[in-house]
Amino acid sequence: MLTSRADLTLATVSGVLLVLSFPKFGHPAFSWIALTPLLMAVSGATLRRAFLLGLTTGLIYFTGTLYWITHVMAVYGGLQTWVAIAINAALIAYLALFPALFALLTRRIVMGYGRLALMSAPVVWVATELGRTYLFSGFPWVLLGYSQAAVLPIAQLASLFGVYGVSMLVAAVSTVLAMAVAGPTDRLRQGAGGQEAGHSVRYAPAVVVLVIVLGVAIWGGRRAAASEWTHTGERIRVGMIQGNVDQAQKWDVTRASTIFQDYLRMTRQAIREGAELVLWPESSTPFLFEENPAEAAQVRALAQQARVPILFGSDQIERGRPDKYFNSAFLLRADGTIGGVYRKMHLVPFGEYVPMQRLLFFAAPLTEQSGTFSAGLNPELLPLNGHPISVAICYEVVYPDLVRQFVAGGSELLTTITNDAWFGQTSAPSQHFQQASMRAIENGRYLVRSANTGISGIVDPYGRVVEQTAIFQPAVLVGEARYLRTSTFYSRHGDILAYASAFATAALVVLARRVK
Repeated sequence: MLTSRADLTLATVSGVLLVLSFPKFGHPAFSWIALTPLLMAVSGATLRRAFLLGLTTGLIYFTGTLYWITHVMAVYGGLQTWVAIAINAALIAYLALFPALFALLTRRIVMGYGRLALMSAPVVWVATELGRTYLFSGFPWVLLGYSQAAVLPIAQLASLFGVYGVSMLVAAVSTVLAMAVAGPTDRLRQGAGGQEAGHSVRYAPAVVVLVIVLGVAIWGGRRAAASEWTHTGERIRVGMIQGNVDQAQKWDVTRASTIFQDYLRMTRQAIREGAELVLWPESSTPFLFEENPAEAAQVRALAQQARVPILFGSDQIERGRPDKYFNSAFLLRADGTIGGVYRKMHLVPFGEYVPMQRLLFFAAPLTEQSGTFSAGLNPELLPLNGHPISVAICYEVVYPDLVRQFVAGGSELLTTITNDAWFGQTSAPSQHFQQASMRAIENGRYLVRSANTGISGIVDPYGRVVEQTAIFQPAVLVGEARYLRTSTFYSRHGDILAYASAFATAALVVLARRVK
């Protein structure tokens, strides 16, 4: 039994390792051992202590990866610093409940079945990640599997089971390391074979998991090296415009004309470089496209003259009582007409709307500048020269099933537009791009991304970054993507592993109560 100070130290170490698993402060290698200290601490704790240890890990985990939200709310949301800190602290405390629940449920299962049941930890972890994705609209930022987005051999597992499958594999390594270090319980040592059986129980799971990891790495390495889907499908050259407009200047009426003309100039450059589709970022126009016919006419004329479609973000108003505002993406055809409009479905809490607004009245300034947005209802596809394409706006791209719905509906090319100027010089832009990259692997599609201040780029169906810009620099990036109609196991079947994990966790916890 560990002392209270020792187990708290272990939980703290796990939180730090989780932070170091993500850019721009760490390295993906840390993720493989991140949960080991917490599992060692939890394995002999009371249920109440296990919950508190998991909460400690979660508080550090999310403070270190979501600290930038305070900056966004204080600098751009008009909140006093202490209010911004309080709101972010509340969000972090809520998210920390999921690692706490993981620790509690894992300990309960181990109490029922013995320490060998610690092998259920990866299943429980994935179940809690699934819960974090959907409860109260969800916030699936920095799921454990995202740490491997740039480790292509391992990341290929996402084509089968999504990011949750990668999370499970990474968590499994931490689990068997904890078992190997902590050793089996007395109950297991006293089984047939005595000490020999104890060693078998202690190290056999590590051998099994090692074989699985090596198998995934070999298979994934070969899959990425073959890159079959990079040689099929119709090619398209895409131009991404990165205006690098400071958030404080975006709606400055004295800067609006300059910003707009810069976008038109950069678009002409992209077309000269061979772009057959041009992407502008989220809310890129310093005006409402449908409400300002003079400026809209210039965009229409550019598309018509160059015979090149333009996909761009602009807010949209639906007149009524009251009026509804939407964060939308417009596809302008090569003839200057609107080919389709997608309305953002997953809105940003405290950015585009304030949840529980009556209770959290003090957070109202966050939406005063942009207004409170309404959510779109359907995953609309946009027709592009006979090819349906999809667009995810801003942090929608971190929702695996939403992007999968686009592909299931027929999307042949994934696009995402965002305005990461909110994040400033923090780790958030790198985290955001990393998570977007995983959608390409999951669905076997090229992903094209245009970000106001970066990172803009193209990711191939295997997660390989083909083109990429630096952040906080104006850029015109033109690269090649392909329309694809193939499908992955994940795009056909979705998050079956994650839902199976949730079901298995519930069953294990219920049955553990009956085991003496």
